[in-house]
Amino acid sequence: VQPWTEAARPAATTEIVNMARALRPAAIAVGNGTGGRETEAFVREALHLAGLDDIAVCSVNEAGASIYSASELARAELPDLDVSVRGAVSIGRRLQDPLAELVKIEPKSIGVGQYQHDVDQSLLKRTLDEVVESCVNHVGVDLNTASPALLGYVAGVGPAVAVSIIAHREKSGGYERREQLLEVNGVGARTYEQAAGFLRIRSGAQPLDASAVHPERYELVERMARDLERPLAELIGNEEAVAAIDPDRYVSDDVGRPTVDDILAELRKPGRDPRDEVTPPAFRDDVNKPEDLQVGMKLDGVVTNVTAFGAFVDVGVHQDGLV
Repeated sequence: VQPWTEAARPAATTEIVNMARALRPAAIAVGNGTGGRETEAFVREALHLAGLDDIAVCSVNEAGASIYSASELARAELPDLDVSVRGAVSIGRRLQDPLAELVKIEPKSIGVGQYQHDVDQSLLKRTLDEVVESCVNHVGVDLNTASPALLGYVAGVGPAVAVSIIAHREKSGGYERREQLLEVNGVGARTYEQAAGFLRIRSGAQPLDASAVHPERYELVERMARDLERPLAELIGNEEAVAAIDPDRYVSDDVGRPTVDDILAELRKPGRDPRDEVTPPAFRDDVNKPEDLQVGMKLDGVVTNVTAFGAFVDVGVHQDGLV
C-alpha cells in the first residue's frame, strides 16, 4: 500500500469510479478507523463528479474487524483472501447485516466497557453471550442465509447443531418450510420447539414461516383466516383484516389473551424491526482533526464507550473525546 499523496488522487478517483460503474453497488462502506472521514469525503466527491450520487457512502464501525480477519473462522469463510481483504469484507457485511457479522467476534474484543480483562472471564463470557443471544432471538434469523456463528446463538441450537443445519441447507438447496429442520441430524422435537419461532424463511411454502409466529400456533392463525373468509397470505401484514379479528374468540385453556395479542401484533407487521428509529449524527465537514475544534462548539457525536470515569464520544476527529 502506497502512502496517500494529492498526486495519487486522480488515479484513485478513476479507479473508484470505474469500479462503481462496473459493479453498480447500492452503497459503499467505509471503515471509521484512521483516515476514515477523509476516505469517506474522497469517495463521495469522486462519485459526485462522475454523476453517481445515487450510490450511498456509509461510515461503518470497524471495531474488532482486524481480530475477525485473522481468526480461524475468517480463514474458513474466506480461505483465498488476504487478511486485509477479509477485514474489508467484514466491514461491508456489517453494513448489510451488523448483527450477523458482529456475532463472529468475541464480545470482549469489540472494546466496549471497562477493565474487561480484569474480571472473571467465564462470567464475562456467559453474560455477554446471553446479551447476544437475546438480540439474535429478538430480531430473528434467516434460515437460508445465516452463518453458523449466527445460528449458534439461536435458543436450542448451539454451535454443533448450527453446522449440521448449514450442511443440510447446502445439500438440499435450501429450506422451504420450518418443519424441514426435523430432517437435520441433531435436531429433535425438543430443539425444533425451542428454535422454530426464532428462525425465518422468506418466500417459503408457508407464509407464516417468515414471521415470529411459532409453528404450534399455525392452526390457530389458519382458523382466524378461515373465519374471515380470506386466504392466509392476505391476512399477514393486512392491518384492516387483523383489526376485524376478535381476540377473545380465540382464547382457550392453552392459549391465553396475551399470546393471542402477540400473534395479532405479529400479523399486523410481520418481521417488524423491534429497534427504535435512530437519526445518525451529522458530523461537520470542517471538523476533521483535533486542531479544528474550538471552545464553545456544539457538535453531534456517537458514544463509543461508557466507563466508570466518563463516556467516550466520537465527534468526527478520529480520537474520541472524554466527557
